[in-house]
Amino acid sequence: MLISYNWLKQFLKLEQDSKAIAEMLTHLGLEVSGITEYVSVPGGLEGVVVGHVVDCFKHPNADKLKIAKVDIGGNEPVQIVCGAPNIQKGQKVPVATIGTVLTSPEGEEWKIKKGKIRGEASHGMICAEDELGLGDNHDGIMVLDGDYAPGMPCSEIFEIEQDEVFDIDLTPNRADAMSHFGVARDLKAALVQQKKNVELITPSVSNFSIDNRSLKMDVEVLDTEGAPRYCGLTISGLVVQPSPDWLKNRLQAIGVKTINNVVDITNYVLHELGQPLHAFDADRIYGNKVIVRRAEPGTRFITLDGDERILHEEDLMICDAEKPMCIAGVFGGINTGVTENTKSIFLESAYFDPVTIRKTSKRHGLQTDASFRFERGIDINITDYALQRAALLIREIAGGYITSDLVDLYPKKIPDHHVFLSFEKIDSLIGEVIPRDTIKSILASLEIKVKSVTESGLGLVIPFYRVDVQREVDVIEEILRVYGYNRIRIPEKFQTSIAPQSAVASYKLEDLIGDYLASQGFFEIVGNSLTSENFPALLGPENVADTVQILNPLSSDLAVMRPSLVFSALQTLAFNLNRKQANLKFFEFGKVYRRDDGKNAEENQLSLFISGNVNREHWNSPGREVDIFYLKSQVKNIFKRLGIEIREDLGEDQTDFSDSVVFRKKKDVLARMGYVKNDLLDYFDIKQPVLGAILEWDGIVAAISEEPPLFKSIPKYPEVRRDLALLVDESVAFNEIETISHDTERKLLKRVNLFDVYTGNKLPKGKKSYAVSFVLGDENKTLTDDRIEKVMDKLVKKFESALGAELR
Repeated sequence: MLISYNWLKQFLKLEQDSKAIAEMLTHLGLEVSGITEYVSVPGGLEGVVVGHVVDCFKHPNADKLKIAKVDIGGNEPVQIVCGAPNIQKGQKVPVATIGTVLTSPEGEEWKIKKGKIRGEASHGMICAEDELGLGDNHDGIMVLDGDYAPGMPCSEIFEIEQDEVFDIDLTPNRADAMSHFGVARDLKAALVQQKKNVELITPSVSNFSIDNRSLKMDVEVLDTEGAPRYCGLTISGLVVQPSPDWLKNRLQAIGVKTINNVVDITNYVLHELGQPLHAFDADRIYGNKVIVRRAEPGTRFITLDGDERILHEEDLMICDAEKPMCIAGVFGGINTGVTENTKSIFLESAYFDPVTIRKTSKRHGLQTDASFRFERGIDINITDYALQRAALLIREIAGGYITSDLVDLYPKKIPDHHVFLSFEKIDSLIGEVIPRDTIKSILASLEIKVKSVTESGLGLVIPFYRVDVQREVDVIEEILRVYGYNRIRIPEKFQTSIAPQSAVASYKLEDLIGDYLASQGFFEIVGNSLTSENFPALLGPENVADTVQILNPLSSDLAVMRPSLVFSALQTLAFNLNRKQANLKFFEFGKVYRRDDGKNAEENQLSLFISGNVNREHWNSPGREVDIFYLKSQVKNIFKRLGIEIREDLGEDQTDFSDSVVFRKKKDVLARMGYVKNDLLDYFDIKQPVLGAILEWDGIVAAISEEPPLFKSIPKYPEVRRDLALLVDESVAFNEIETISHDTERKLLKRVNLFDVYTGNKLPKGKKSYAVSFVLGDENKTLTDDRIEKVMDKLVKKFESALGAELR
């Protein structure tokens, strides 16, 4: 937010320089991030002087150019080549001397240098209005009226305003400070604490009066919840034209584009008092009636920017007897806007419900200076005052007459907020005792009224414009920021208690697994929790109903809470693949969201996604394409690293994965994985295979909490390996052999590994051969051949009966 120092001086007689004021504002919580200088005329006309044209004649080598001899206060006149048709001998003109920097209307700077134009020397430039920033005229050079001495600086002729502008990083809660008056009000409170005797000067409206009642406008508010207070009046006989320089300077200093005197005055009052206003061309208001109501759904409405918008049934509109004229508190309509042909206006000042305005603003993607203030909450008590202030300015600057009574519809007055402030609570939160008289002084300077006083505290009435002060702690914060955070002494020691932490805290496990995956060449990604409304349908129509919808989305791409980590991974993969990064390995810790029995629920998950080759190309090792076995090994290693024993099963058909595998602990599914389905890859325009795994992180943390990892000593006795070549049906998966093995021999069998798979013409049709190794061991003694053979015989018999396996 930009605040003009000169403008602030209209409310307070300030003696401090801008740096001191910036420091005070920052201590008050209105942090000043920078101060910039503003000059009403670019460059301040430095280097531009009065010139007297002592002679002027035709250029010998150009039909449209002239040579002027110009006295600029030196010993001799200088020669300047000029192409303006209106230059004549005897004129007083502004001359940009050698070295002067001028700024074009487009903001481009150029420096005046010595030169030759068509063979004739030119030592300067005779300027037009627009070249000096003094106007828009470029039809010819600017001719000065007055008996000015040659060489006189033009900066002494024209009024040039210099200002300093504070750039304040305003926090969203400080709606009361979104105006020069609001900032001045805070500044006064700080100055009072410094024992400075300052008075807050408010613009007077004592001269407000009704000139006649020749243009009555009937006003009806059908939605008093959306518009609790609505004021308006008419002004007739005005002349719409450019604003005077002082008004232009005030607005341009804070980056507001000037339009015409009427619109500029509404903007001026907005930035002066914080009250948005809107002016309607009264001659375009059908039926001389203004109605505040909700929109008819589907109505087409063209705003001032020329765009057509489809209205929503919850949009609050300002209408006439026939049609909508303005989106209340957001943006005006093109049909009733003020133009140079406007002679009469209806001037509106209102308080609109912040929630209604915020939803409408977001819904249509419109944020204006007015909506920015309405949606944060303005002061309902200055609605009529701001209207009178604007009406007086319009009558003064644009002429005309106030031609109706001031309509003020405020059916249900909203009371100020009441808070009880405990002295004990103040001392407890601040950490030291602030004198009670100082507290009362600060409250008074903030216009917080003390209604009652007791030994334990104060009964307070909070002004309506302080929408962020609703609780006792809010009042204490106000006291402290005015008193000064820097005045609170820092204690020599701090006392605190350390909360007990679980040994299996989720963030510790995330760090552990994140480090492991990074060591394996994975990169961590962080996806947005808000995602496209089109994504849930990709997982099947049944998932759409379970999606958590955003009530007021910024766009369709951020309309729902993500139901799966698959989408953020695929978006990231597609982004990288489009930039020729073909070998990708990503992981993400994140939350997914869904509706569960009518309530919103969230779950923590870990996702792994891979595509391309495991390693980069190298002359000494061929590239290996990622496959399901590589991803499976990574998933198993994660569980192994966490000390969780899992069982692997073939998964049922998944909405996102094909050839899926699931990992369970008892009956709970802790992970699932597989190839990402082609329809998902096609949606994201991914041309190469992608594998993914989703780990249920909440379930994993719970599993560790239930069964903490156990540590075992290194075996003293040697392990023994035995190999079997098993002929099985092609439908038999290795995990079935692994599961049967561990279920058959729980004591001696340590590990089962598949080290070769053979299929070919030498085997019966529909068969394949598994070469499987079995590692046996006893922690208490050395195994004998007899015990080993008994275990192997038992395993072979189980494979034969359960799987129909044969030994090769």
